[in-house]
Amino acid sequence: MRSYKSLNNLVGWLVFALATITYILTLEPTASFWDCGEFIACSYKLLVPHPPGAPTFLLLGRLFSLLSFGDVTKVSVLVNMLSALSSSFTVLFLFWIITMMGKKLVLHRPGMNDDRNLEPTTGQTWLILGAGAVGALAYAFSDSFWFNAVEAEVYAMSSLCTAAVVWLMLKWENRADEADSDRWLVLIAYVIGLSIGVHLLNLLAIPALGFIYYYRRTKNPTLTGGIATLAISSVIVGLILAGIIPGLPTLAGSFEVFFVNTVGLPFNWGLVIFLVVFVGLIWFGFRQSFQRRSRLLNTAMLAFVFILIGYSSYLIVPIRSSYHPTINENDPEDVLSFVSYLKREQYGDRPLLYGPQFNAQPVAQNEGAPRYVRKGDKYVVAEYRPELEYRAEDKMLLPRLYSSDPMHMAYYKKWVDIQEGVKPTMGQNLSFLTRYQMGHMFWRYFLWNYVGRESDIQQAGILWPGASSTGLPERMADSEARNSFFALPLILGILGLFYQVRRDGRNAFIVGLLFLFTGLAIVLYLNQPPIEPRERDYTFAGATFAFAIWIGLGVLALADLLKNVLKTDTSRAAVATLLGLVVPGIMVAQGWDDHDRSDRYNSVDSAKNLLNSCAPNAILFTNGDNDTFPLWYAQEVEGIRTDVRVAVLSYLNTDWYIDQMKRRAYKSQPLPISMENANYAQGTNDYLPYAENPAVKEIDVRQFMQLVNQNSDLLKVSYGDGSKSLLSFPSRKFYLPIDTAAVEKMGIIPAERRKQLVPRMEWDVSKGAIEKKSLVILDILATNNWQRPVYFSSTVDSRDFMGLQPYFQLEGMAYRILPAKDPNYEERGEEGYVTNDLMYEKLMKTFAYRGLNDPNIFYDENNLRFPANYRDKFSRLANSLLASGDKARAKQVIDKCFEVMPDKAVPYDYYVPQFIPALVEVGEKQRANEIMDTMTGRAEQALAYYSTHNSSMFDQEFQTYLLSLNSVGRAAQQIGDQQRATKALGLLQQYMPQR
Repeated sequence: MRSYKSLNNLVGWLVFALATITYILTLEPTASFWDCGEFIACSYKLLVPHPPGAPTFLLLGRLFSLLSFGDVTKVSVLVNMLSALSSSFTVLFLFWIITMMGKKLVLHRPGMNDDRNLEPTTGQTWLILGAGAVGALAYAFSDSFWFNAVEAEVYAMSSLCTAAVVWLMLKWENRADEADSDRWLVLIAYVIGLSIGVHLLNLLAIPALGFIYYYRRTKNPTLTGGIATLAISSVIVGLILAGIIPGLPTLAGSFEVFFVNTVGLPFNWGLVIFLVVFVGLIWFGFRQSFQRRSRLLNTAMLAFVFILIGYSSYLIVPIRSSYHPTINENDPEDVLSFVSYLKREQYGDRPLLYGPQFNAQPVAQNEGAPRYVRKGDKYVVAEYRPELEYRAEDKMLLPRLYSSDPMHMAYYKKWVDIQEGVKPTMGQNLSFLTRYQMGHMFWRYFLWNYVGRESDIQQAGILWPGASSTGLPERMADSEARNSFFALPLILGILGLFYQVRRDGRNAFIVGLLFLFTGLAIVLYLNQPPIEPRERDYTFAGATFAFAIWIGLGVLALADLLKNVLKTDTSRAAVATLLGLVVPGIMVAQGWDDHDRSDRYNSVDSAKNLLNSCAPNAILFTNGDNDTFPLWYAQEVEGIRTDVRVAVLSYLNTDWYIDQMKRRAYKSQPLPISMENANYAQGTNDYLPYAENPAVKEIDVRQFMQLVNQNSDLLKVSYGDGSKSLLSFPSRKFYLPIDTAAVEKMGIIPAERRKQLVPRMEWDVSKGAIEKKSLVILDILATNNWQRPVYFSSTVDSRDFMGLQPYFQLEGMAYRILPAKDPNYEERGEEGYVTNDLMYEKLMKTFAYRGLNDPNIFYDENNLRFPANYRDKFSRLANSLLASGDKARAKQVIDKCFEVMPDKAVPYDYYVPQFIPALVEVGEKQRANEIMDTMTGRAEQALAYYSTHNSSMFDQEFQTYLLSLNSVGRAAQQIGDQQRATKALGLLQQYMPQR
């Protein structure tokens, strides 16, 4: 028989291969929603993503993308493969971690010692390897980890870094008595440095590593020594988190400002002096270690240097930013803006240990840290970051109920019985911490992975053994994400936990510490608000990793329980391993269908369709991650429609992004923005309040922008103590004169709409203040002179339309602004005049709908949102064609919609009832009846469930079903089907009072 070492390596690599095959077979072939499109694009061209960036991930992603050999359609799958392989190696290291800990237990060698030369018997060997395989595969097939493994996000690589440092520390523990054992510690420091360029979660493993070091170096550990170890390791985490990551660049920035502004040196000389001083201090530290013959100091200095070497991957951020790439978020091209980028200052902060509660009112606004910009040959203060001051009685320890956002207030009340205007008690504060932040946002996620998940709907709960699907909404009962593991992984892990605690308390404490710091400690640090845009389970992958160690050790506990039944080690090993393998077996069987993304193209197709909605050389306003990042991927990687300039509305509130929009990008010329940087620099014109002037009935947009560019006193209003002033707007009514002759010559108005061309566009912004992004929109309208087509994505929040809807023309998935007023807008109440021929060309011939007709492809909640927009546009076109008397093409449009998005693949949504009158008109009464009956039945079942099962957690679903009933009822009334109308509207009236 082979030696234990060779078998340990062989089985480990077999587990690795099994995980790799699983991830490859279920890998997303394109860029999925959320950050993946951005990360793939930024990896492919080494661009600058959102703060704080992920340079290690981007560098490795760039290497993987080179394997496409020029085939840009392969780039996405290759960068996704980086996550898959990162996950597979995580599983491999986890296998070896379990076998190292399992060997100590099987050989009765608890604690920290060198057991490399001890050879287990055959039965013991297979028991240890079985434990490793069961634990590693259970983690491989866990819900959150598998989700991260098949898309281009940083969390898979972050898990790899955590697994790697724990494995390396255990390798050191076996070799701690060797003369050169400290090289393992230095390697760990390098991996930690690299991990900073992936995600900061890896730093939370340091306390567990610290206890491995303490237990190995101390013959008789004490409570005092343990407390000191925890304190020192926590200080190390803090030094890296605050001292090295932002601290060193901040110090370098201070040197730069001092030597440029005070001494008068040229730009960047302060940075050079800092580097010389810093390298000199490192040299001095090493010299001291040699003079004192201090191994500890020398190892600490080496570890520090290697952390910096790993951290140096961040140098690509200012280097690439200085070349002004097409994606250059925050423009961190110098040391001062780089510090802001690292600190994620654009996202604001949350109180952690002590701060204001939600009712606290600021009593003063103080000037915080200055933000410097280059001006001439000096750095000047562009603005002081405001710091709000609160009364001491309005602050509390561990503030969890802190946000005054009205939406957050409404959700706080769902978890804690609080009142606005009344300071929350510490009991209420801690109740929110335990019930929501720990219970709902940690334990729920944890149990998803090792007990079962109710569905893919946001806020979905845990699927406990024996839970019935009777009475559940169809969307939940039939969801592929409804996975039941019968709590077997949890039970096996608890067995492993108790077994290790009894047999090897020190290693059990280390695993527990890893679980605690990568789980509940993150809860305290994040201080999550009461509602999130999506589920955040990926944050806690470290805790599920730690528990998977106990799942593996649970196999040893099973073998121990079998002692009285099976006498030989080999038989016990075989039976315990087979029983243990049931756990990952159930997990992979239940999880495959909802984690298989191999045929999913929805996100990238939606991006291409949106870009192809636009006329050449267009400007397209978007808003939000899922609106924008797939577009970036399509343009940057596949080169789709680079003539279209994507302008993200939320970013247009920043000066750095407006600067970028004023530069050329590929085939797109700079945006027609007349404002100079001084007019939109951060802190200037961030918002313009409405200050009514009765003498000004309406505002000419061109004149208004001229006054803004002149910083005219005519627009200024005082605020605060009167010492400061803001530009304002004196009327909500705006107008734009139109040169109709010039517009007619351009040919941008369809022939059918020429009579709708207006000599003057008039609209009401209906806002109490104009944000900088709205100012940019007005500037483009005033400056563009219709030379470039201007669009809003149809998914943009209508509050950002600024009242321009009467001038919208629906073109595919976007609204084009034209100086032609829709005469029926007020009556119809729908955005965008439908031009039949253009819309027919886009929806029927241009757009791609790959996979949306396949019921075997799982589309989760996020992936079902965009197809709903397709249905809305199909119904708009069908109804418009019918209004024009073109029944034949209307039927083609309807048939096409239900062909590319059948109910079995993409369930009916609240836009579908818009088809009902059209279906009846084209002779499809039976299909119309089927739609009404199906949607009414689903809504009835869902509302009955949600009204009796914690409906406050499912507000969105509740309201969606109410909207569906309303749509069905109105459509039924429209076609004269009073029976179905009565049923739908009766249900609406029954459940509406609950909202």
